[in-house]
Amino acid sequence: MQNLKPTIGLEIHVELKTKSKMFCPCPNDPHQILPNINVCPICLGHPGTLPTINKKAVESVILVGLALGGKISLFTKFDRKNYFYPDLPKGYQISQYDEPLVIGGILNDIRIRRIHLEEDTGTLIHDEKTGSSLVDFNRAGVPLMELVTEPDIRSAEQAVKFGEDLQLILRYLGVSEADMEKGQMRLEANISLNMGTKVEIKNINSFKALFSAIQYEIQRQKEILEKGHKIIQETRGWNEAGQKTFSQRTKEEAHDYRYFPEPDLPPFETNVFNIEFLKRTLPELPKQKLERFKQEFNLEEKQAKLLIQNKLIADFFEQAVSELNIYNQNKNFVKNPIELLYNYLTSDLMGLLNDSSLNFVEEDELILAGKINAERFAHLISLILDEKIASRQAKDILKIMFETGRDPEEILKTEGLETISDENQLMDIVKNVIIENEPAVLDYKNGKESALQFLVGKTMAKLKGRGNPQKILEIIKELI
Repeated sequence: MQNLKPTIGLEIHVELKTKSKMFCPCPNDPHQILPNINVCPICLGHPGTLPTINKKAVESVILVGLALGGKISLFTKFDRKNYFYPDLPKGYQISQYDEPLVIGGILNDIRIRRIHLEEDTGTLIHDEKTGSSLVDFNRAGVPLMELVTEPDIRSAEQAVKFGEDLQLILRYLGVSEADMEKGQMRLEANISLNMGTKVEIKNINSFKALFSAIQYEIQRQKEILEKGHKIIQETRGWNEAGQKTFSQRTKEEAHDYRYFPEPDLPPFETNVFNIEFLKRTLPELPKQKLERFKQEFNLEEKQAKLLIQNKLIADFFEQAVSELNIYNQNKNFVKNPIELLYNYLTSDLMGLLNDSSLNFVEEDELILAGKINAERFAHLISLILDEKIASRQAKDILKIMFETGRDPEEILKTEGLETISDENQLMDIVKNVIIENEPAVLDYKNGKESALQFLVGKTMAKLKGRGNPQKILEIIKELI
């Protein structure tokens, strides 16, 4: 059989971060755990109620469109998408059909067909013990952005990369947390071979699942075609436990939803949102920040990528570098200040965050890691550069800073962690180390350079990490 090439398109639903729902004043609160609290007659679809458009949600979709190079429609409207399901209180969904907010755009050389705005459904909660299902309408009516790509994707890897990069852009724009574990970003993949019959895969809730579902479906379709059978156009679900897709229903067409213009919401022109002003408010996007970090801070591609994966980490790093430059004006160091700061941030500080299950947070225009802000973190790095503290002390001080937010120099003085550089103090300890480790001394005299570092390490251990390594090295060489 001829070589079968996958053709893949994605449909991505994203819950937008707004204070209220799409068409009513109910709170849009993803953290609400009590069911059916954030509801009202409008989002529950009671007769006689009238929806109103959430301006912030429309602006958010326009921002996404601008960031992705899409064309903002001059004229747009909402439509009714009619279908019956227990989590849809109205018996229809207010969505957009033939006049979406955004047309076109591109990301990673993958063309975007459209981006439109609609309302989310409720949540079905299944009780396995009783076999019953309950409905929580807290999510019903939450602003939901849907982005549809053209079928330009050729592999599972390319699909995952598109999703990850889009998620990062959404977070940089501040329009959504796009947390997949919380259902704030949900994926569907349309897959065909050689542009043949298309199959849609639903229930994809992670990038790992997206990769596995696409890989499985490509192989499933190949095997069917190789046997001389036809692919059925259908909607399939993804079974995470079984790692396979399963048939749900034959695929609906647009006419099955009986779309018609929403009679309770007027069409409108998007120029009421001042598109040029919104364009000027676009923040620096991940790709731009990546290139700037590489050039401005002389970072490797891998280093810069690690920082920009979280905007708060990237901002913390940049603030800390700025503060470090103030501390270190007109000073020359053996160590590279930015590289040292990067290493302590991505290893020691990130390690403390991971161990404590905390994260970077924004608080009153400050970005904090634990209780450490960028200024105090830079102060710690400057103490290392000035050789006032060594690595072991830096780690101990960082831990106290993380827990208390105290200034590193104040911790250094009050906790008795100052570096010992006094030659007389160091001399007696080094003499004892030399006596206790005669084999290592002989090894060094016989040309084994590593023995010297062994002796330095033994001395530092006796000093509990507080010795000046360079001074210790000089004394050892002098004595032996």
